[in-house]
Amino acid sequence: MVSQNNYVPPPYIPLSQSDAEAEVEAEVETEVVTHVNAAPAQQHIHNVPEVWSSGICACFDDMQSCCVGLFCPCYLFAKNAEFLGSGTLMGSCATHFILWSLVNSFCCVLTDGIIWGLPGCFVACYACGYRRALRSKYNLQEAPCGDFFTHFFCHLCATCQEYREILERSAAPPSLMVEVTAPTLQTMESFPSK
Repeated sequence: MVSQNNYVPPPYIPLSQSDAEAEVEAEVETEVVTHVNAAPAQQHIHNVPEVWSSGICACFDDMQSCCVGLFCPCYLFAKNAEFLGSGTLMGSCATHFILWSLVNSFCCVLTDGIIWGLPGCFVACYACGYRRALRSKYNLQEAPCGDFFTHFFCHLCATCQEYREILERSAAPPSLMVEVTAPTLQTMESFPSK
């Protein structure tokens, strides 16, 4: 016996409509029904947060971003912000430099290193918004801990992890270095003399 759930009635064709027009209309209706039925299943899949492509301490997996993140973290942070569309390269780099380097140095000099953790709090407040934007863009889980605490305790590692995630998931990854390509090969054709 045929199940009633799979039964699809034949399409109704008005007398004023030709068979070819009815077939086109039936194909459009089938596509709409298929799209509508597939949407809830796709939404259910996207609700489960995905795992990061690399761990927070996997900086040595990409030595280029590791070195840039260690010696010039403001540039790597700015590349991440620029990719997310949340800032410009120079603006984000300058803001990060001011919060990380200048405020950190200023607090250490004035307090003889007693309030050394205060600038990290400013940077974590600023950077956790970008991490949250990256997580929502790729539906990533909040790991290893909250965005603020990840940047507060492991800011350099978090910035490198975010860059590696962008490299892994994007079609056009941001590059830290300029890519130079050779021009295409050009040839000259000779025409026979008359």
